[in-house]
Amino acid sequence: MENKQGYDPSDFEDDDYAPQPDAGKSIRGYRIVIIILSVILVALSALYFGIHRQQMIDNELLRADRDSIQSDLGRLMTDYDNLQISNDSISRGLDIERERADSLMTRLKKERSWNLAKIKQYEKEVGTLRTIMKGYVRQIDSLNTLNKQLIKENVGYRKEISTARLRAEMAEEKAAELDNKVKVGSVLRARDIRLTALNSRSNPVSRIKNASRLRVDFVLSANELATPGNKAVYVRITSPDGYVLTTEQMPTFEFEGERISYSAMREVDYQNQDLEVGIYFNSTGFAAGTYSVELYCEGRLIGQNQVVMK
Repeated sequence: MENKQGYDPSDFEDDDYAPQPDAGKSIRGYRIVIIILSVILVALSALYFGIHRQQMIDNELLRADRDSIQSDLGRLMTDYDNLQISNDSISRGLDIERERADSLMTRLKKERSWNLAKIKQYEKEVGTLRTIMKGYVRQIDSLNTLNKQLIKENVGYRKEISTARLRAEMAEEKAAELDNKVKVGSVLRARDIRLTALNSRSNPVSRIKNASRLRVDFVLSANELATPGNKAVYVRITSPDGYVLTTEQMPTFEFEGERISYSAMREVDYQNQDLEVGIYFNSTGFAAGTYSVELYCEGRLIGQNQVVMK
């Protein structure tokens, strides 16, 4: 039967158009390779992202460590600034370590490449600075303790000195008081002061207008504190009209910084025992009335009395 379309079926039996059995295998091989490559790519991508993520985590940790080191170093610098010491040697050492801390902080801020080794290095340097500062703190504490002890001892010494000074002052005051008492107690005293009118033959007269001389009798009292020896005793006789009786020469002696006149004077040998003394004043024209008698020795008034003469 003739083919209506005009071709021979035998044409399809040509080797060029026959199915190739190796072509399907080749396609499957390509697919397998692609699948394997895809799996490898996915694995590599996962590995890359895992490594990248770990690197990011590590970088975050490094930044945290860096920030921690900077914070620790900042506190350390503040601690250095807060250390107050008057010791020149320690103060110079603190200044040097403070400069090292400043330099380290500058390096930290400028550092761009961080790794674990550098973190360890910076931690070591900060730790060294911290150890050095602790050593200075111990020295300062020791000095402060010593200063407190010295201050306490100084206060104690001051108290002792003050007490000793107070005792010395009290002893000095007592000594001065005693010395004053001795001086006061050593002053000679005259007692039993009498005034007698005498005639030219030194006999007592009853009327003073008939007298040619006056005699002052008294007793120098015994005094163990007084200095023995020759004593100059001055007598001032004041008449009823208020004038001091004296001679034409008008002799004077010193009393309380002034020169005053006296009636008569006598030197006596005083030996700390009662000594009776008589001093004469020669003149005429005496008037009746009340006479004042004053006795002086060694610049002091040692006795006085008022005597009525008829």
